[in-house]
Amino acid sequence: MSKQLLLGDEAIAQAALDAGLSGVYAYPGTPSTEITEYIQTSPVTAARNIHSHWCTNEKTAMEAALGMSFAGKRSLVCMKHVGMNVAADCFINAAITGVKGGMIVVAADDPSMHSSQNEQDSRFYGDFSLIPIYEPSNQQEAYDMVYNGFHFSEKMGEPILLRIVTRLAHSRSGVEHKIEQPQNALSFSNDPRQFILLPGNARKRYRTLLQRQKEFIKASEESPYNRYQDGPNKKLGIVACGIGYNYLMENYPEGCEYPVLKIGQYPLPQKQLMKLVDECDEILVLEDGQPFVEKQLKGYLGRGLKVKGRLDGTLSTDGELTPDSVARAIGKENKAEFAVPSLVEMRPPALCDGCGHRDMYTVLTQVLKEEYPSHKVFSDIGCYTLGANAPFHAINSCVDMGASITMAKGASDAGLHPAVAVIGDSTFTHSGMTGLLDCVNENTNITIVISDNETTAMTGGQDSAGTGRLENICQGIGVAPEHIRVVVPLKKNYEEMKQIIREEIEYKGVSVIIPRRECIQTLARKKRNK
Repeated sequence: MSKQLLLGDEAIAQAALDAGLSGVYAYPGTPSTEITEYIQTSPVTAARNIHSHWCTNEKTAMEAALGMSFAGKRSLVCMKHVGMNVAADCFINAAITGVKGGMIVVAADDPSMHSSQNEQDSRFYGDFSLIPIYEPSNQQEAYDMVYNGFHFSEKMGEPILLRIVTRLAHSRSGVEHKIEQPQNALSFSNDPRQFILLPGNARKRYRTLLQRQKEFIKASEESPYNRYQDGPNKKLGIVACGIGYNYLMENYPEGCEYPVLKIGQYPLPQKQLMKLVDECDEILVLEDGQPFVEKQLKGYLGRGLKVKGRLDGTLSTDGELTPDSVARAIGKENKAEFAVPSLVEMRPPALCDGCGHRDMYTVLTQVLKEEYPSHKVFSDIGCYTLGANAPFHAINSCVDMGASITMAKGASDAGLHPAVAVIGDSTFTHSGMTGLLDCVNENTNITIVISDNETTAMTGGQDSAGTGRLENICQGIGVAPEHIRVVVPLKKNYEEMKQIIREEIEYKGVSVIIPRRECIQTLARKKRNK
């Protein structure tokens, strides 16, 4: 046994390695990225030939992980919460096929939207797909859940959803390792039709999944991650989910006066829950994210018992749960030890000095604002989204991965000219290629800028699937070669860039401009490592 100081992400990664992992599949997304990076840099990965390459997107990651499970080996899928939307097709159906080798799907949620477009709660995905869910309260529990979760997945014959949040992913704690397990041998299901979801077979498997819900509830009732702690004051019963339990205990270092039901595994443990309900006058639900448990309790109890939480205003309906908000919810006096000086102001993020995106926006905005006053620019998810801020104020939309091209297409279909899309190289291969195909199929009047910095820069410089092949991809999809224009975004090339932008806007069809210059951060890192 050994102990390390690990991020929550690193604890998950180490647990997977110790549990006999054969492959991790992921697309980088904060706050999940460090899980895969930790596995990639571990000497165990090379020694055991563990798959650890980045995937093109979360859907391909989920499907590849299911393929590894099909072959009897243990796989880990990692993504941020919005990545669950991309992976959902396979994720939901994987609950019906079930698994052979253990499979854990890590969804890293981002309450307060530190680096995200929304605050969605991935527990709803687990509940929707009817599979067991883990939600750790600390780093050690995250480790234990993954280490033991692969066996639990194989025992249940289902993928397991592990839901974490930003604060757990990016904070450190001491984590004790368990004994290293060997990888599973290659093996296959005894049912040759398990993974064939033709309607007749899918109906049978779905009925089986429904019939197993009582088994999943029983597993939750017997889980070491769900714990009932009695307290003398029965006026209030507290349901503390995941990191919410940690925050509660920070306010009660000597032990809580109220009965507490700690939740770390779902479906909800009915026996412990009913014990809390029977003994207490009111229930307070502490959960970081949306009112997932609170909604279930309000509909589940049907007794007129008061349930407090986010829905009734006891806790804020948005933003992170914190030790301070928990203190206010339980009526404890809350005194800030350190006040934030009034002179401290939030500093908005900005593109790095010397970034190629800066040169691209400088030229693009100059041409569009001076010569095309009716223009609109549809942007995407990446560093270049910061073009929305000063000094550029260059973009009009940022919705989801790949939406720049398809939204620009829709606006062009509506009669807008010029309709310009700005997308990065990694986002283009993640979700932009299919939108480009729609444009080619209809010869849409659209100008697409693929701002290529040859990496997935926003999440720290991971490999980009399109590096070195963007022109070939665009030509293969059907863009005319003469309207695929590559330029180096530097000040000395501004006039050339302006002329290219003008020419391609005037072209009545699909055109792609690729300003290409390596991210200055990855370039600096390479120089340091020489």
